[in-house]
Amino acid sequence: MKYDYLVVGSGLYGAVFAREAADRGKKVLVIDKRPNVAGNIYTETVEGIYVHKYGAHIFHTNDTKVWKYITRFAEFNRFTNSPVANYHGELYSLPFNMYTFNKMWGVVTPEEAAAKIEEQKKEAGITEPKNLEEQAISYTEKQWGRDCKDLPAFIIKRLPVRLTFDNNYFNALYQGIPIGGYTKLVEHLLEGIEVRLNTDYLEQKEELDKLAETVVYTGPIDAYFGYSLGALEYRSVRFETEVLDQPNFQGNAAVNYTDAETPWTRIIEHKWFEFGKDEEGNDLPKTVISREYSSEWKPGDEPYYPVNDEKNGALYAEYKRLADTEKNVIFGGRLAEYRYYDMDAVIASALRKSEEVL
Repeated sequence: MKYDYLVVGSGLYGAVFAREAADRGKKVLVIDKRPNVAGNIYTETVEGIYVHKYGAHIFHTNDTKVWKYITRFAEFNRFTNSPVANYHGELYSLPFNMYTFNKMWGVVTPEEAAAKIEEQKKEAGITEPKNLEEQAISYTEKQWGRDCKDLPAFIIKRLPVRLTFDNNYFNALYQGIPIGGYTKLVEHLLEGIEVRLNTDYLEQKEELDKLAETVVYTGPIDAYFGYSLGALEYRSVRFETEVLDQPNFQGNAAVNYTDAETPWTRIIEHKWFEFGKDEEGNDLPKTVISREYSSEWKPGDEPYYPVNDEKNGALYAEYKRLADTEKNVIFGGRLAEYRYYDMDAVIASALRKSEEVL
């Protein structure tokens, strides 16, 4: 065997595991079917702006160990995620906070806001919410393409509700965007490690498996097994990105469109992740926006969000049983574990696995 580890996928899980293995003296080969490293956190430069090609990624964590680890490979700016909701042309502060409640109901104090929330819960007959329909008075089903009754309440419980004027979406100790973009961060993680791009593992599995003692697989678990038990469901995202010859389109990095009539779920204006400046601190004359459209996943699409309902959970459990019987294969990351992972949790998971096996 030429390598100790063949790492399939150069996203965060694969890159962190590869770094840890290489630092422990292991010989590592990283492959990726895309023409670039970094997986879905890949950023490309357009008009001097770092464009998040596969959707906005804002790093945030309360895990000091993870923060100390990842800041070895990049310096982070002080970006704070404060999205805006556009509902039929009216703008609301997100996450739900006193600015939002004041605009919605005219309330001024936290006590008034809390009373209004309780009043609406009673009117809806809700005590302990069981699903999204009960958890939220209004929720954009276009994000998931399913009736809210069919989705677990924990999805919307990710959305903060605050009786303060704090519109920082992530209530985290550490938050920011890597200066120079995420691609540069991953390139630093993979420094000195052999990487082969445009290499599809599943198309060359037999040949590639012979190269290493152990495979670290970060792709879709159902694809690994040839969809033999059926395909797991995902929501996918389609992006329409355009360069605009103007300095400012919406004045914020993220504006969510929460009404059912608007076909896109949000618009990202990428320059505001770096405060509209280039690396020398100069104002950028143009801007780049991406409209995001949520859609059901089909073969050939990028799988983004696992649909964590009962049916898919049961199917994943069957695939997990198959995975547990595979010798010398580690399944890790968002797609291989069929779970929604924030970036810090992916890093923590890869670090735990590397400590366990290396």
